[in-house]
Amino acid sequence: MSDLGLRLAVVASLGPLACGDNGGTGSASATTTVTTQSPTTTDPPPTTTQVPTTTAGDTTDGSGGQSSSTSTTSTGAVSVTDGSATGLKFDLGVQPDAGEGCGGGGGGGGMADFSYIWIANSAEGTISKIDTQTLQEMGRYLVRSDSLGSPSRTSVNLSGDVAVANRLGGVTKVYADPEDCQDTNGMPGIQTSNSPAYLPWGVEECIAWYTPFAYTTQRPVAWTSGELDQATCTYKNQKLWTAGGQNNVANSLVVNRLNGDTGAVEDTIPMPDVPIGYFGAYGGAVNQDGDFWFVIYDVVPSHLVRVDAVTLAYDKYVVPPGICPYGFTVDGKGRPWIGSFCQESVRFDPDSQQWATFPVLGYGIQQDALGRMWIADYQLPGVREIDSETLAVGKSIVLPSFSVKGVSIDFYGYVWVVDMNQSAFRVDPVTDQYQSYDGLVGPYTYSDMTGWGLSNVVFPPG
Repeated sequence: MSDLGLRLAVVASLGPLACGDNGGTGSASATTTVTTQSPTTTDPPPTTTQVPTTTAGDTTDGSGGQSSSTSTTSTGAVSVTDGSATGLKFDLGVQPDAGEGCGGGGGGGGMADFSYIWIANSAEGTISKIDTQTLQEMGRYLVRSDSLGSPSRTSVNLSGDVAVANRLGGVTKVYADPEDCQDTNGMPGIQTSNSPAYLPWGVEECIAWYTPFAYTTQRPVAWTSGELDQATCTYKNQKLWTAGGQNNVANSLVVNRLNGDTGAVEDTIPMPDVPIGYFGAYGGAVNQDGDFWFVIYDVVPSHLVRVDAVTLAYDKYVVPPGICPYGFTVDGKGRPWIGSFCQESVRFDPDSQQWATFPVLGYGIQQDALGRMWIADYQLPGVREIDSETLAVGKSIVLPSFSVKGVSIDFYGYVWVVDMNQSAFRVDPVTDQYQSYDGLVGPYTYSDMTGWGLSNVVFPPG
């Protein structure tokens, strides 16, 4: 398929993007590198070109005036009071037909107003909102009052909002669109970050809610789709799954389902017969029915678990011997995939209850609109393509990082790879070129950072 064909295939299935709202709130500061790489090379590319981006801490006034900079630092965050911003620009030069009304070929509206990737800065206790088209950081947010939660997994819903789990307990939801944020701090207007600088807890008003949990290990989060209200072009009744427990405490694993609007815990499912290990539930995702799948990381044997969204009953499956579970996703056919860092990685078929293996080791993993799985291969280092049906290993794209972890697809077909240093790489799977945003602080995210994963299972292509 041509580059144009790939972009159309993906944009035509726009799902978790707001309907009729404004995107980004201001300008940001970052270093963006653009590098050309051959698909057959095994070494990092030799040449890099610096691309100027924009300064941080400016107030958007709708005029489009911004100054050029390549700094990776920023000054203060800004107060946004008018919600003015420029919407997302399609890279096709035209806005393709993505369906009528709210359908959008996937339920999120006929035109995309914003597309973000949300990455946890674990070392800083924050989460970054990065525009997937401009590679500018459009906001950064504390996700726990003490900033000591060590946030990691993120999940983006079909409205475009994010939830992030703190490894040391607690889940936070952040609104994507400042027009949704509430005036809660007593100051006139809406105070929110629009750059890599973040506001103090209690001042930032795009934090929708924070739900504390007394867990010592809490990692997976996964949104359900909710239902589309055609009258308002918004999603209602969205729920959020999470799981946690106590490190190395038998019988302490618990799954919770939260109200997506309020953060209130609506369902609690203890799982005393599922061995928790030290890290507990590690990666999680939902299928088309909203069932919650997750995998246990560091016990032998490892377990894959499914929680039924209606009955709340759960099934557990023993992961094949020799597999070291890490990355996790569910594909468009409802099959869980586990990226493993020893022996090989695996796919599970819930209908036949059969496992299939493929000879790639890696961490984060996600499927694109063409059915290809992309896995962060730390041995390259870089990202590797897998045919989701035949399990044949495809191309490998090397990246200049020693610590690739997360993989997420955006709504334009780009493959994002997040490392543990400072970078998020946006890879074009057609040309094998990549760009990187290098302003992160101890990042660690390999879940559904863009919302594409949820859209892909709810509205599978084809």
